[in-house]
Amino acid sequence: MDPVQRVSSREVYRNNWMTVREDAVRRLDGSEGIYAVVDKPTCAVIIPFDGARFHLVEQFRYPLGLRRWEFPMGTAPDRADLPAHELAARELREETGLRAGSMTDLGVTDVAPGISSQRGRVFLATDLTQGEAQREVEEQDMRTAWFELGEFEKMIATGDITDAQTLAAYTLLLMRERAL
Repeated sequence: MDPVQRVSSREVYRNNWMTVREDAVRRLDGSEGIYAVVDKPTCAVIIPFDGARFHLVEQFRYPLGLRRWEFPMGTAPDRADLPAHELAARELREETGLRAGSMTDLGVTDVAPGISSQRGRVFLATDLTQGEAQREVEEQDMRTAWFELGEFEKMIATGDITDAQTLAAYTLLLMRERAL
């Protein structure tokens, strides 16, 4: 039995990208409480790697009020049932214009499990060819660049890369490399 049982649920907010609900819950000891949950579709996080460099995107992240460098990533709320590898290829092409000859599934991340049901699928994209980016209107300020491995890791150490999904994806890549 789950340690927290949902007693009731009500939708508080909805848009094309997410739903916020408030659940009344009962814990194992019988005490009651509430959880606010952000429901979002699975996202794809893509690590474009040419053997020596990573391709990153930089964009303004409104909630932080900052521009941030990160791996390309995104969701397809209008096609939530899109297979993860197709979503990854779409997001990579959309944000960077890159097409991957090989897309390797590295694993799953939980985006913010204390408040959100969203999970992420991480892919290593290799054998890359350049095309035109096909960005959505929300991505019009996006910039892209290649970074050598040492520069990428320095950006993490200096706080220029702080995105949790990017850091988790890089950890999955390092774990895969160690296992080989």
